[in-house]
Amino acid sequence: MTAMTSPTPSVGTPAVPTDLHTGGLGGHPRGLTTLFLAEMWERFSFYGMRAILMLFMVLAVTEGGLGYDTKKAAGIYGTYTMSGYLLCILGGFLADNFIGARRSVLIGGIIIALGHFTMALNSELTFFIGLALVAAGTGLLKPNISTMVGSLYRPEDERRDAGFSIFYMGINLGAFLAPLICGYLAQSAGWKATLTGWGLDPRSSWHWGFAAAGVGMTLGLIVYVRQRSRLAHVGNAPAPETGGTRPWGKLGMVLLGSLALIIAMWFSDTYQWIVYLLFALQIALILYFAFRPSQESKRIAAILVFFFAAEIFWAIFEQTGSSISLFADRLTRNEMLGQNFPSSWWQSVNSIWVILLAPVFAWLWIKLGSKQPSSPVKFTLGLLFVALSFMLMVPAARLTAHGLISPLWLLALFFLQTVGEMLLSPVGLSTMTKLAPPRLLGLVMGIWFLAAALGNKLAGVLAGDFKSENAGELATFFWHQALGVGVCTLALFALVPWVKRLMGGVR
Repeated sequence: MTAMTSPTPSVGTPAVPTDLHTGGLGGHPRGLTTLFLAEMWERFSFYGMRAILMLFMVLAVTEGGLGYDTKKAAGIYGTYTMSGYLLCILGGFLADNFIGARRSVLIGGIIIALGHFTMALNSELTFFIGLALVAAGTGLLKPNISTMVGSLYRPEDERRDAGFSIFYMGINLGAFLAPLICGYLAQSAGWKATLTGWGLDPRSSWHWGFAAAGVGMTLGLIVYVRQRSRLAHVGNAPAPETGGTRPWGKLGMVLLGSLALIIAMWFSDTYQWIVYLLFALQIALILYFAFRPSQESKRIAAILVFFFAAEIFWAIFEQTGSSISLFADRLTRNEMLGQNFPSSWWQSVNSIWVILLAPVFAWLWIKLGSKQPSSPVKFTLGLLFVALSFMLMVPAARLTAHGLISPLWLLALFFLQTVGEMLLSPVGLSTMTKLAPPRLLGLVMGIWFLAAALGNKLAGVLAGDFKSENAGELATFFWHQALGVGVCTLALFALVPWVKRLMGGVR
């Protein structure tokens, strides 16, 4: 059976038709363009909602919000973002064993759109139902669209890292546009005045922002369906196991395990020993697989090292939507060139930097070829830059004692974090597709997103300690986190030679 009709997802595409293997963005496979656009609109929906989520929860009820305190809102934010990424394990398993990556992306997108439109309804109950739907849909879509990107390339194709960088630029193009549109609808005095003129309650403006996120996801689905022929050779549904059966028992285990982990992390807010237990378990698993004789086991150990590093990275980076969002709203002069703007627009700045830097990194990796730094070195540098970003916020926090700070501080923060992101996130996606056994590709991608899940939860926990009233306490808030990530950076740097051996020749 040829790759054109293969029933199982694979890392490589040894027999991809020529017209599909080229002809896309920058000479890449045509399918990359389709996935680029679909993911762009999916990320529009996610980041549009995220830009206003924390602000909506802490806003007073009389102004149209939920009136939660910072700690409660940050906890909900962290649990929601964690759940979306955590369910990627279940989504990857379903794709690998039941419905295939291509169909998983379609179903996940439909559920996400329904979730956003549910959040557009003005009630606390529909707000939480919508969050749950978006998280469930993300679990189906997120790991499998990344799997399909990797499957567009042969294992030896040096375009792979560059392709993921281009794909990542699509993510950030959607992420750039979303806060501008959704944030304007939610926060803008002009839009509130328009609603008043229409005879509508201006406090409902936040729900118009949530609805706009749903429109974005719908546009992504339209692109994906119309261009599905470009993906005919990847993401097919797998054939049943011998005897025509499906692994229902394993599905039950994955489902129960995912739910158990969500519940455990929910209670970790109260019982912090759960967090320490999870870290200890991760280290134990790394050592277990590292000292097994097979090369496949050693590569799994390398995957888990990258998992640990990514978890720490996201714990800092994903405070963009929580502590940094509040810092921008309460402590920053939100104006440029004499023009004021909604604080939610800061959520677009990271994407601007990514759009500017992604082509640079894509060119750099191709230019360096075999001389480019190894994946462990790139990860180490990624951690270093995110540590530096919070180090920068220490003097910025102290300056808030004298009033609102210059927006240049946040511009610099996002630049440092974006450099770190470009060194870690697209490289991590690419590395997972290279290290994962073909039969476990979807599951491994799910595990990769589990790192983001736990990192997001930890980000919510850390952000719960954000206090804008005292400049000294705020500086300490940033300093402690920068120091912790700095220690992890040094540890990973020391482990680079060992991790390279575990990878068995994979860069």
